[in-house]
Amino acid sequence: MLLLLVVTVFLTVTLIVFLIGQYLNREQALVIERLKQLEAFGLTKDKSALQPEEESWIEKSLVPLKRDLANWLNSMTPVGIQKEMQTKLGLAGNPFGWQVSDFLVLQALTAGLLPLLFTLVLIFLRVPVEKLFLWTIIMVILGLLGPRLWLTQTIKKRQKEILCALPDTLDLLTVSVEAGLGFDSALAKVVEKTKGPLAQEMGKVLQEIRMGKPRRDALKDLSMRTGVDDLRSFTAAIIQADQLGVSISNVLKIQSEQMRQRRRQRAEEAAMKAPVKMLFPLVFFIFPTIFIILLGPAVLQMIDTFSKMGN
Repeated sequence: MLLLLVVTVFLTVTLIVFLIGQYLNREQALVIERLKQLEAFGLTKDKSALQPEEESWIEKSLVPLKRDLANWLNSMTPVGIQKEMQTKLGLAGNPFGWQVSDFLVLQALTAGLLPLLFTLVLIFLRVPVEKLFLWTIIMVILGLLGPRLWLTQTIKKRQKEILCALPDTLDLLTVSVEAGLGFDSALAKVVEKTKGPLAQEMGKVLQEIRMGKPRRDALKDLSMRTGVDDLRSFTAAIIQADQLGVSISNVLKIQSEQMRQRRRQRAEEAAMKAPVKMLFPLVFFIFPTIFIILLGPAVLQMIDTFSKMGN
């Protein structure tokens, strides 16, 4: 229990410090970059505004170390793995504004610090050397796989939220279009009235369309960023309706009905799986307890009876 507590506290503090540092550094870098762009266009003459605030000794020592580590990890990581990580980070919604280099640094920290801490604790507990080596290898593997598992769970959670919000979003789109709004204005109404990952993604689509990107390409990018099959079929239907000149309101109404039907089918499927999932807790936890309660007194009485007969 003490070992688990120490490991949990250390990992929590390390991760919190790392995330706060990443957030602060990224915000400062974005502000400085924006000010430099404004100066390039002659919109600001204040040179002092471009100067960053005085950095602490922690930032002066850790930020260059993090940057050098990220560059080294980028050079050592194959391009295919980097593209895979970039895709997964996009599917997860780019949590904390991370790039591939930031995620590689997180993996390196967990794979290095977790085994080191665990090894020190085991040495303090006087664990044999052969077991110490085995546990160190296990901690290295967990340190490498832990961030990936967390990223995978983040992707699944985000896709589930998008899938749950899709029917209601389509209803709002349908009502807005039938009320006389254009598709882009209906998207703006959805972004204004709703919250969540789907609203954020549709806000990105709206921004891309306003910046001159074709609607078809913006919707294709939406389906690629989310990886949700239902949303992919919806964007494909909208693109096809736009190309063929079909009424978008009718397409939205049909898509909304289909999404609700699919959600009902998924609920029925989950209900059918529930008895199978309940089988293992029943067999291993509930049934033994029932047997002990029902048969326990009889077994005790039989033991008492046989002991008296033996005497």
